[in-house]
Amino acid sequence: MNTDKLLLAMPLHAVTEIYGEAGLRRRLTLELNRMLVPRPDSVEDAALWAAQLHEGQRRTREPYLNHPLRVTLRILGHYRVGDPDVLIAALLHDTVEDQPWAVVGHPRHGPPPYARALDVLRDRYGPRVARLVSAVTHVDLPYVDHLARALAAEPWARVIKLSDFTDNGVGIIHAVGPKVPRLAAKYAGAVPVLRELLHRADTPLEPAVKAHIDAQLDLAEQRLAAILAA
Repeated sequence: MNTDKLLLAMPLHAVTEIYGEAGLRRRLTLELNRMLVPRPDSVEDAALWAAQLHEGQRRTREPYLNHPLRVTLRILGHYRVGDPDVLIAALLHDTVEDQPWAVVGHPRHGPPPYARALDVLRDRYGPRVARLVSAVTHVDLPYVDHLARALAAEPWARVIKLSDFTDNGVGIIHAVGPKVPRLAAKYAGAVPVLRELLHRADTPLEPAVKAHIDAQLDLAEQRLAAILAA
């Protein structure tokens, strides 16, 4: 089996462990070609920009960029969604929340320029991408309240958040350190809200995909409960 076929067949966290960011980036190119995604160059541009914006930022065990790459690849490969605006927003879903100064090109000082960062996204990729990123940007409300309110009127933003939550909630077993119990408590309360949003009639996913995500939410619930019980 050649490397490209292997990359397409492997679970996303296995690609991460063995091939790292380069493997995830190659998987993105392969999935874009396999799904015949319109405007693939724009999606690739967003991936490159996300790498620049998240440069030097890390999760507990890896460069931060791996996370938005997996979120996007899950939408492509598992959810079977090839909408370029959704994919671009998935790649950039944490940039306004985490790196607004980098988005606007200013040194990191003063209040986070969230509104200006969204304007930059709007100018670069259009109003729909900016609206989707805004809906998944959590800056003020408690996490669960934000999910319930911000995603109610944005069905495609739900798709991004469901993939994001899968990477965080199911993937929490790949995290290490003292923040893990705190994250488990945060994510556990989100499962019922996300499950209700998933099963709304206007959530734009096929029934088989919704069933797959439902099973992933079950798995997240089990793993989060185990962490909290320990």
